[in-house]
Amino acid sequence: MIDIRKIHENLEETWHEGGPRRTQPLLVGTVAAVIRNPFAGRYAEDLMPFMAELKNLAMDLGRRLIRLVGSADKVEAYGKGAMIGEDGELEHGALWHEPGGWSMRELLGGTKAVVPAAKTVGTCGCRLIIPLGHVNAAYVRSHFGVAAISIWDAPRRQEIVYGLAMATGGRVHARCGGLDAAKIEGKDGLR
Repeated sequence: MIDIRKIHENLEETWHEGGPRRTQPLLVGTVAAVIRNPFAGRYAEDLMPFMAELKNLAMDLGRRLIRLVGSADKVEAYGKGAMIGEDGELEHGALWHEPGGWSMRELLGGTKAVVPAAKTVGTCGCRLIIPLGHVNAAYVRSHFGVAAISIWDAPRRQEIVYGLAMATGGRVHARCGGLDAAKIEGKDGLR
């Protein structure tokens, strides 16, 4: 059921935001698959078999993304998102919640925090903005951020873009308080 037209990978490195230069850059990587939407233009009651098919795609994208940022032990923040072409519906993007999230959590060694998510309907060249959050504690404000995916020729009307994002840290120069990443208990995915 998964017909991939293209894979898109991007790595951003940030050294500073106008303040002191970091000794190591913040890396934010994204990877996305542009696939044919098998439900485009029609209503389908049972979407679950397609969601099950997405698990292999999610694992492949997760592995690619870990290679892009260097290694699993460097990842401190993550997120997932979907952009559905105009002939689809938002629910087709929601099918990415389980495969996209569980694949990253498994590949990163069983992280605790829920994987932030976004989904939207768009057209070629639109930006999919994926929220980021800390991998083990949702209350770590320094790791609230975003990653953007924009593919010049996707999604076409009958396509879906499924994307994953990972970052090697929080925002550069974060200083708005909240739970410090060094003080995470890691028991419940919140603190």
